[in-house]
Order: sequence, then structure tokens, then C-alpha cells
Amino acid sequence: MKFRLTAAARLVFVATAFFVIACVPHLSPLTGTPMPASALPRPGMPPGRAKIVFNWELQDRETTTRGEGAARIASPDSARLDFFLAGGFAGGSAVLIGDSIQAPGGDFIRKLIPPPPMLWAALGRLALPNLPDTVIRGEGTSTRADVGRPVSWRLTFHGDSLIRVERVDQDRVLEWVDRSDPKHVSYRNTVARRSLQLTITRMDEVSSFDASIWRLDR
Repeated sequence: MKFRLTAAARLVFVATAFFVIACVPHLSPLTGTPMPASALPRPGMPPGRAKIVFNWELQDRETTTRGEGAARIASPDSARLDFFLAGGFAGGSAVLIGDSIQAPGGDFIRKLIPPPPMLWAALGRLALPNLPDTVIRGEGTSTRADVGRPVSWRLTFHGDSLIRVERVDQDRVLEWVDRSDPKHVSYRNTVARRSLQLTITRMDEVSSFDASIWRLDR
């Protein structure tokens, strides 16, 4: 049996699509003094290992959930994140190594974990796919860069610190990470109307992690 949309259903679908597109913000013009490619900061993770404890809040359209979590980070490119719902009744984990991510656990964990470039940005590390054509401009202590042609990413730095990453398509900002205040990290998917807020409550340097934390197959 073939399924066909009624005229009314097609109208609702088109109207919804236009509404979603209208809610996706345009990329603002890049301003400031032109700068050479060598001026682009290359932030990575500090050497060593650290454990970060945080509170999180996920807003998914009309639903809000909260809980606690922890990130275990090993320089230069490995991280594990654990999320627990308030009350401790459920949770999920993800392991990110380079640009590869493991995130079993169904919709709960998939909604909490941004794509790898965004997740790394939330941790202060710049990890974008290789793209040509980068335009860099500076204003005071701030540096902004548009990466790709057409622009695929907008990067904002304060000094050498990465404070904002925006993923762009056809001049629309589809998602972004903001860490202007390193203790309050925000992620927003403007198309899915989903946002994640992390409030860091503690950060500890540690000597080592058990190798088993990088496996989620159990």
C-alpha cells in the first residue's frame, strides 16, 4: 500500500520546514583587521590527565532533564564522559579518541553527546576536519576565523583560548559550542532545538587512568 500525504498534511510539513529554517540564525559578518594564517591559535589539551566533574542540563524541545557527570581526559586526544540522571536511576557513557566516538546507550546518550568536533570544542581542543580557505581577522585580544569555502566553521578565540565554535551551512549556524566562561559550557543544535549546559564543579589532575575506561563493550 502506498502512503500519500493529503494536501493539508503537505501544507503542515512545508510550514514546519520553513519554521525550522527561520529559527536557524544567520552567520554574522566577519569583522576586524585581516591577519595571516600563522595568527590562528591551535589550542589543544594540556599535557597529562584530568578529571572534570560537572552538572548538566539538557533541553530537548519541550523536555528538560538534569543530572551529574564526569569527564576523564588524557592528552593529547582521548576523553571519556559519563552522565547520570538526577536520582541516579539511569546513565550513559561515551569514549572519544581522536575523531572516533563510541556512545552506546540509545537516545539518552546520543542526545547528550555532540559530534566529535563540537565535543572537543567543549573541552577546549580544536579538532576540525581538514578544509581549505581560512580567513582570519583580529579585534583587540580576540581572533575570529571562517574556515572553508563556502564557510563551514566559524572559530572565535580570546588570546590562545578557544571560546566558540559554530558549524555553518549556507550561511546558517546549525550548531555551536560556547565556552566564554570555561566553568559554564553551552552546546546548541539550532535545527533540532536541543541544548546542553555543563556547569563545572571540580577539576582534578590525576596520575593515571585504568585502561579499562576506554572500552565500552561490557
